[in-house]
Amino acid sequence: MRPIVEKITNKESFDQAFKIRELVFVIEQGVDPAAEYDEFEKESRHFLAKIDGKPVGTARWRFTKNGVKLERFAVLEEARGKGVGQALVAAVLEDLKSTPEAADKTKYLHSQLTAVPLYSKFGFEKVGEMFEECKIQHYKMELA
Repeated sequence: MRPIVEKITNKESFDQAFKIRELVFVIEQGVDPAAEYDEFEKESRHFLAKIDGKPVGTARWRFTKNGVKLERFAVLEEARGKGVGQALVAAVLEDLKSTPEAADKTKYLHSQLTAVPLYSKFGFEKVGEMFEECKIQHYKMELA
């Protein structure tokens, strides 16, 4: 079954996305909950990926002073390798295409090392040196 990605429009889906982020980032990767949930939740556009109706992944994007930042890509462990990450990236990029204010802005993200190949498939390229964020190695990547 292919993942289906929807824009989050209600509290139930928002809660499901937060639960996925908690499981992936806070529990699995040891990210401090204070760093995971931030002041940008309300202004971000959030997405929820489902397989067979079960929430398995999430992502968001928001405007920043540097352009448009894609972030908080999280896929539950049991759903990895099933195209969920690709479906999320594709949905976010598609949403950005339909957002006129985003058209001329730089699209960028902070990729964990294991996700670099995923983002590369969509035309993102590493910019600068590797850095640490929440005790995890990352590269900044920009859409070429």
